[in-house]
Amino acid sequence: MLFWIFLVGGLAARYAAGLRTLGGGLLLCVPLIDVVLLGATVLSIREGAAPTIWHGLSAAYLGITVVYGHRTVRWADAKFARRFNGAAAPPRRPLHGRAAVVDAWKSWFRFLLAYAISVGLTFGLVALVGTVGTGAPLLVWLNPLTKVLVYSLIWPVVTTIWPGEAPEPESGQGAGAGAEPGPGPGPAPRAAEENH
Repeated sequence: MLFWIFLVGGLAARYAAGLRTLGGGLLLCVPLIDVVLLGATVLSIREGAAPTIWHGLSAAYLGITVVYGHRTVRWADAKFARRFNGAAAPPRRPLHGRAAVVDAWKSWFRFLLAYAISVGLTFGLVALVGTVGTGAPLLVWLNPLTKVLVYSLIWPVVTTIWPGEAPEPESGQGAGAGAEPGPGPGPAPRAAEENH
């Protein structure tokens, strides 16, 4: 939740209120929030607190924000820039064929990286607790993360099998479009008359 509060607050300060220094400072805090949260979780467990699913959430969520946090900030920044500064929207690259396949697999491997970070941090907390039995509540979040990882594999596989084709050019944009205009039917007879 703090991630979104600092993100929206920073962008609102930068674009809506014109406070660029304050907005930049708030945006710099965005990637640190989850690190602080994980640190607080580690301290809480080290001081003897019983591990709960909420302790596990901090580890699971950090993997997501490490991989997707910067992309989310850039996406939101572009939205605010268009809304308040009239910035042009970036052109959308049509994805079909090989480009669509590469894009789909890149997206899946990006989530695989986030998943690996989350799993590593979660088991790090379990090791801190001492035993898997004691740290069982920390492992709860691995179930939904694993399901998302497996289900999201469907899209790149389907895209690889059916990558799609480039859209057909619209009518009126055939071979003649963009060609050098030839001489019209009128000037030729006129030129012939001048030669007589």
